[in-house]
Amino acid sequence: MADRGASALSLPDDWPAHPDAILALNRMGTFDWDLDTGLMQMDAQAHEIFDVRPDEYDDHPETLSQRVPPGEARRLDTAVTQALKDGSENYGAYFRIRCRDGSMRWTHTQGYIRRDDTGRPRRIIGIVRDATRELAESEARSDQAAQDEARRRQTSVVELTTAALAHARTVQDVIDVLKDTHGLTHLGATSLVMGLVKAGRIRLVAEGPSDSFVPGTRITRIDEPYPMSEAVRTLAPCFIESPEEFAERYPILWPHITGLNITSAAYLPLIVQARPIGAMGLLYSDRRGFTPEERNILVALGSSIAQSLQRAMFYEQEMDLAQGLQQAMLPRTIPSVPGADIAVRYRAATIGGSVGRDIGGDWYDLIPLPGGRVGAVIGDVQGHDTHAAAVMGQLRIVLRAYAAEGHTPATVMARASVFLHELDTDRSATCLYAEADLSTGVLQMVRAGHIDPLVRRTDGSCRRVTVPGGLPLGLSAEFGRLEYPVGTVELDPGETLLLCTDGLVEQPGADLDDGMRTLTALVETGPDDVRDLADRLIDVAAERGGDDDVALLLLRRRGPEGPQSGRLLQRHVAPGDPAALADARHMIRTAAGVWGARDRADEIELVADELITNALMHTEGSAIVTLRALTGAEHRLRVEVEDSSSALPRRREAGESGVSGRGLLLVELLTDVWGVEARGGGKAVWCEFVVPDPD
Repeated sequence: MADRGASALSLPDDWPAHPDAILALNRMGTFDWDLDTGLMQMDAQAHEIFDVRPDEYDDHPETLSQRVPPGEARRLDTAVTQALKDGSENYGAYFRIRCRDGSMRWTHTQGYIRRDDTGRPRRIIGIVRDATRELAESEARSDQAAQDEARRRQTSVVELTTAALAHARTVQDVIDVLKDTHGLTHLGATSLVMGLVKAGRIRLVAEGPSDSFVPGTRITRIDEPYPMSEAVRTLAPCFIESPEEFAERYPILWPHITGLNITSAAYLPLIVQARPIGAMGLLYSDRRGFTPEERNILVALGSSIAQSLQRAMFYEQEMDLAQGLQQAMLPRTIPSVPGADIAVRYRAATIGGSVGRDIGGDWYDLIPLPGGRVGAVIGDVQGHDTHAAAVMGQLRIVLRAYAAEGHTPATVMARASVFLHELDTDRSATCLYAEADLSTGVLQMVRAGHIDPLVRRTDGSCRRVTVPGGLPLGLSAEFGRLEYPVGTVELDPGETLLLCTDGLVEQPGADLDDGMRTLTALVETGPDDVRDLADRLIDVAAERGGDDDVALLLLRRRGPEGPQSGRLLQRHVAPGDPAALADARHMIRTAAGVWGARDRADEIELVADELITNALMHTEGSAIVTLRALTGAEHRLRVEVEDSSSALPRRREAGESGVSGRGLLLVELLTDVWGVEARGGGKAVWCEFVVPDPD
């Protein structure tokens, strides 16, 4: 063997000059394989690695078959043959040898192929080494890497679940996150059940797989023999590692769930501040048992879920309180308005696409006013919280009070702004107030930073009504700009007024004008009935979602059904102006004759003169005289005299001279009906006369 080794071809150029010592130190042996003769020489270290003595090896590779099992030999031959065929310069392979004592040992070989000028392989020079320690270390590193990966995966489960739960605001949101396919995949479970503790009982809120509900478990006592009850009762997780264990520990429950193919389960108590708020069960169908690391990670996961559930429960309690407050602040009922069809709607804001609802400051109101008029209000207090709802309630009451007193729309808005400014709040509010005389169809509107109203015509077309506006309520008082210009619009019978807050108009990525055009198109294509139209608009808002609430008021003027104003005349009579008083008398007598009341013209003129005179004598201001022709079941003429005094007229006994004290007596005797209405800081005394049909 030594002679053949001495006459062998030279080693590769990049090998060390004296490799023997280096190879020995690294437990490596060498071989020189002559492919023409088939002989393969090995040094002493190679003999040691193959666990053969020199006299047991005759330079023929076949001699090593006693040490290289057939399967390993075939794998090694395949590697060498492939390298020889494809022109490779070297090859390497791990294989096992059977030692003299029968044990198996990993070995590695690296061969360098020498070829002649034609490319034919002639010789392989290589090394063999004991790879047992290397592979053991590699296996240990692989095991450690696998453990690290499992730990990272388990940590990732908590991180992913916690991140998903961060967006959950309601209890249902939490359940949806956990029951979502990805959520269960992260948890490694097949399905999930969950119950919440209330009044000493566990109420099931997540039932697990579809069609898997077990009768009698919707609400259970904490002392009942169920795994969820045990977790709540003991405040400790309950791990079930096999179907057999499940059947043994919970014989009442197991027969009902055998069809779910459950192989193991983990029931975790949901604990917050040392108090159980519920329990969660993870059901598995592809595993048995839990490692200590898996148990720890599930316990940590249960703690995170419990915190999310507690936040969700607090949020729902707050929302219930806030929404109850807001509903209490909104009108409970809308009064029936003769001559109009009314529809009102309110929708709370949707949170993040969930079913949760947010509180807001949007409101509507409908206010009956003197003289058959009606006030329509729509508004939006800044903010989405209980404070906004509280401010909204106060502002609604104040607006209603000012309007009912008979103040003009501009005065109502200005006083409401002063009230809000003086209130202990930093909130402002937008508002639109429309005062409608349904007998004439005249609308007087004022706008405080609010969006314009819409009017749908009888042919279905819809237009935006531009109303001159002032600053939002609160701000106009703060900056001393309390002027609110009044816009006048005439609403014909069959036409509909639409008032809404910006939650119905604003859309992500679109400006206000685009939103108004979209709303106009929806109204044009919507149902004719105002209630159906209101439902349709709110449904569209619900489909779109959004983080703002919506208030909506629709008022449709009906055709004549009762007394309606066909014509109207008005005069202003100043004190100390006899010419104006004479003009008013002439106007009344002439109109009475033209409007079919010639037979009662004297009575009408006398009563009107008495009311005007009283207003001029007993107040410090002027009088406004209004004459209306009312049509309906019977025709009437209505006389109104408005003054600036809030003092009501009183019946007095006539004096000795008989000159005064007969005013109200004349009114009662000559009119068919009369009364007094508050008008802002003053009043209006009115009376009506039944007259023949002019036709």
